[in-house]
Amino acid sequence: MGCFFSKRSKAEKESRTESEEEQPKQYSWDQREKVDPKDYMFNGLKDETVGRLPGKVAGQQFLIQDCENCNIYIFDHSATITIDDCTNCIIFLGPVKGSVFFRNCRDCKCTLACQQFRVRDCRKLEVFLCCATQPIIESSTNIKFGCFQWYYPELAFQFKDAGLSIFNNTWSNIHDFTPVSGELNWSLLPEDAVVQDYVPLPTTEELKAVRVSTEANKSIVPISRGQRQKSSDESCLVVLFAGDYTIANARKLIDEMVGKHFFLVQTKEVSMKAEDAQRVFREKAPDFLPLLNKGPVIALEFNGDGAVEGCQRIVNEIFNGTKMFVSESKEKASGDVDSFYNFADIQMGI
Repeated sequence: MGCFFSKRSKAEKESRTESEEEQPKQYSWDQREKVDPKDYMFNGLKDETVGRLPGKVAGQQFLIQDCENCNIYIFDHSATITIDDCTNCIIFLGPVKGSVFFRNCRDCKCTLACQQFRVRDCRKLEVFLCCATQPIIESSTNIKFGCFQWYYPELAFQFKDAGLSIFNNTWSNIHDFTPVSGELNWSLLPEDAVVQDYVPLPTTEELKAVRVSTEANKSIVPISRGQRQKSSDESCLVVLFAGDYTIANARKLIDEMVGKHFFLVQTKEVSMKAEDAQRVFREKAPDFLPLLNKGPVIALEFNGDGAVEGCQRIVNEIFNGTKMFVSESKEKASGDVDSFYNFADIQMGI
């Protein structure tokens, strides 16, 4: 009997070994949910309102092409988005980690946020933009830009998922690869342009479920004047250091200053080194050096007669106990602004 069981045990072992050899190894990437490119594409549509709800794109690439007279809303973050051969479309794009590239499009109105923005062979686009790097146009005409102005509850988290800062927005600093002597291929939209007049809210029941607001004071991205001509010779630089309430404090300060009729010119979120602090903060640098290790700083430039005094008053009244750098005087403020943004632009490759 011992021999019988020994033979059976040996046979079972050989059978198991053969079975194991027949089954291919399972890897983690084999078990990922398969992606159907058709789920991340709008192609050949006409006279339709379409979109994707929050969570439905989840960082994938997206393609929009050959669409006419369509309203398109991507309420989610994505990797890259390409828009080809679209005519007379209204387009909203949630935060894009990489590039948004328009090619051969005309008569489109858009609101979007991205790391890189490029337009080629297009005409008559109106774009409310948040872009971390310098927007580029090429072989295009009549391209108009405004500052991104949009809100829905999931949007702030989508900016984080896309690796974008709401404070890094060079929407008006346009580079034209193919300038024409005596002509301007791009311009800025009127400062009082109402974003909803260009990119209206969606009307389908599915997309109306996203609680969108285009009110300026609710916009996730602070609305800045960018490259528009300043209303005053006086500007003020404020630098907030990383902490639990830095973003909330920056928003509160912007609300207070704008409420007192000062203008927000530009914002920036960037890491600083000791040598950067020495150049920007000069004799005050030792007070701020220990704070640089906590994370990136947020810088705000305000403009208007009395901006320095007004900002100092608000900081002392509302943020007493919170360490911030604020320009000391009108005479020093211009140098503060230039020093900070020159270093920040170089660091960010702008």
